[in-house]
Amino acid sequence: MAFRFESLEIWRLAREYTTHIYEITSRFPKHERYALADQLNRAANSVVLNIAEGSGQDSSAQFNRYLGIAAGSVCEVVSGLFLALDRGYIDKATHARLYDEGDRLIRKITNFRKALR
Repeated sequence: MAFRFESLEIWRLAREYTTHIYEITSRFPKHERYALADQLNRAANSVVLNIAEGSGQDSSAQFNRYLGIAAGSVCEVVSGLFLALDRGYIDKATHARLYDEGDRLIRKITNFRKALR
């Protein structure tokens, strides 16, 4: 038996995004391991986990609330990527790619939330 979240495109996209975030944060300077890198990783994880947790709720309204938290976490990741760019941990091309990926993900989450209402 598959869990409901496994069939959701937004969950699959969030998993991919999290993998990409982990790939870039693994190259951050050592002194950022428990700072910005950790924050970005936790925020990316939050997107995936809140989509999954929300899918197990009893109502669409409850699921929608968790999707709102997931969307906020996408914004947190995107904002953190600006800090990584400012500090020279990622280049402009990487930033643009991950920014676009975050934008696509939040749009998909937003559209899914609208469909729940």
